[in-house]
Amino acid sequence: MPERDGIERELVDLIAAFRAFARSFYRDVSDADDFFQETLTKGIANLDKFEPGTRIKSWPFTIMRNTFYTRIKVYSREVPGLADCASVRPIEQATQEWSVRVKELVAAINRLPVQHREVIVLIGMLGMRYEEVAEVCGCAMGTVKSRLNRARVSLL
Repeated sequence: MPERDGIERELVDLIAAFRAFARSFYRDVSDADDFFQETLTKGIANLDKFEPGTRIKSWPFTIMRNTFYTRIKVYSREVPGLADCASVRPIEQATQEWSVRVKELVAAINRLPVQHREVIVLIGMLGMRYEEVAEVCGCAMGTVKSRLNRARVSLL
């Protein structure tokens, strides 16, 4: 194991140069840092495959270069913009469905008793605290909590 410790120390000494090399592949600094971390992790995980007597300095750079070329090959096979590509699928559901659900929710809230409706609106929609709602409604905080619970149960 002492040999492995020496290799790890040499890798740590090369981190700055290794990181700079990663930035030559990517313009975005965060992409370059992610790439650097990925390849450094690969290098550490495969440290047992390092051949003693070869230059430790060239080994992580070779791993990085090969990883980059592998990424390029994979990316060229997965070209964005194809008909079945995930990038052209909508991110959210159709707005018609959400419009119907909002109308259903408004109708359900309107069917609640007045005291329950005002509590659910003040707490659930406006984000007021129980103490504030109790003051606005002129009742005890326990009453506010029970009204809120009943309103939630009714809406479900």
